[in-house]
Amino acid sequence: MFENKSILITGGTGSFGHAFVAMTLEKFKPKKLIIFSRDEMKQWEMAKIYGADPRIRFFIGDVRDKERLHRALHGIDFVVHAAATKIVPTAEYNPFECVKTNINGAMNLIDACIDQGIKKVVALSTDKASSPINLYGATKLASDKLFVAGNSYAGGQETRFSVVRYGNVMGSRGSVIPFFMSQADSGRLPITDTRMTRFMISLEQGVELVWHAFQDMVGGEVYVKKIPSMNIVDIAKAVAPNAEHEIIGIRPGEKLHEQMIGPEDSYHTYEHPEYFKILPAIHQWSSDPLRIKNGVKVVEGFSYDSLSNQQKMSVLELQGWIESHRAKIGAI
Repeated sequence: MFENKSILITGGTGSFGHAFVAMTLEKFKPKKLIIFSRDEMKQWEMAKIYGADPRIRFFIGDVRDKERLHRALHGIDFVVHAAATKIVPTAEYNPFECVKTNINGAMNLIDACIDQGIKKVVALSTDKASSPINLYGATKLASDKLFVAGNSYAGGQETRFSVVRYGNVMGSRGSVIPFFMSQADSGRLPITDTRMTRFMISLEQGVELVWHAFQDMVGGEVYVKKIPSMNIVDIAKAVAPNAEHEIIGIRPGEKLHEQMIGPEDSYHTYEHPEYFKILPAIHQWSSDPLRIKNGVKVVEGFSYDSLSNQQKMSVLELQGWIESHRAKIGAI
């Protein structure tokens, strides 16, 4: 799929970008992998990993800057859009900045990709875009809608857009597992709410879902990986079995349970063995056999959330994962 092709990833120095670059170089033989991001220090650190590998290029830029995107996308075949302002409290207190990156940045990328004749674009989404209650989720829902509509906005151009949606990435920088690990020695872990549940997905699974989206997409699909969920107390027990728990309450804009497919989307959602596919409501694309493929329509009112999810991860399973990934947890 990616053999001798050029791929650009926005926000490529983040956790997902590190995993995507390493795994794609190992599995495929791309011509070029362009890391597009605005932090030169993170690029410098990432460049040390790959040395003089001629396939890796770094491009300083911001998705807010359409002209810079236009230049960076010259000669590119595929784009992964991972750039976002994504910390929930940060977005609540800096709403204009969140909108500029997550919505205006998406619009800039869609325009630039169409202008440069990019073949396929896969944008990363979040569980918070489903029935959003915080600004970050609202901007990502808007972004998802923009990428879906980009397929008709492209007119006669062949550029196609799809979206991949997943929840909490295990061990990623700033997430709950490395945070609990950093607090474990104190013997006390802060718990927002004992009822809270979260989806659990590894970076490797996230990358593989993006690969699948590139292979499967016709345009406009939202792919949702089937993954296990856990209660926040069980996550804490897996990290520090003997630590006490201090209940601190939910942060501004935070949900008690994660949701990736809401009941309103059930009318256009199809189930596949390893994932769900939400099809666009526009242009009758949700009844298109090329997009449905072998999917089975879910029942009306179906919801995919971390509370009702039947697939659970146990404390022992998470402990095993932590032990095998300890060196990388929270590092990127």
